[in-house]
Amino acid sequence: MNPRMHQRRSIRLKGFDYSQRGAYFVTICTKDRALYFEKYQGLREIVRRQWKELPQRFPDLILDEFIIMPNHIHGIIIVGVGLVPALSYRATARVAPTFSGDRPAPTVGEIVGTFKSLCIHDQLTYIKEKKIDVVGKLWQRNYYEHIIRSENELNRIREYIQNNALKWDLDKENPARTGIDVLEEKIFQKCKKR
Repeated sequence: MNPRMHQRRSIRLKGFDYSQRGAYFVTICTKDRALYFEKYQGLREIVRRQWKELPQRFPDLILDEFIIMPNHIHGIIIVGVGLVPALSYRATARVAPTFSGDRPAPTVGEIVGTFKSLCIHDQLTYIKEKKIDVVGKLWQRNYYEHIIRSENELNRIREYIQNNALKWDLDKENPARTGIDVLEEKIFQKCKKR
């Protein structure tokens, strides 16, 4: 077995503390980009409910823009006590992690992992009850994340999320994509450079 062929390349920023205060843009796709949320309204509702309930599990978390697309979700999460979503900040500045009681602040990975697990539990129950023929995992193994470093960037990503459903035919996750969304290209191209 060739270890180079089976080694996953991390998309995380090396040495960055993902529990520190800041805003993070996350995208989570369904397994093989299957259009589960277009086909099954019940699965969509489970995702919406579990996303809204995340601050109950993580008190230092603020949810910002969020959208469920046919085969993925986009959301902005803000980690840190007392942060106001429109507040200017520098995510690159080192800030001590916040704490809830004796527990350290969660990382973005822990938040996303918890969200995916909670969805899967409810989704499997729904699939069994409705006798839906869905085999295997519902979520893609990993997720995309981007550290938002300025208020201007935060506002651009908010605009992208707010208009994403209107531009589904241009979405890079759409298997029947008909063109290119210029804002999407700018956001994801800028994110890749970091």
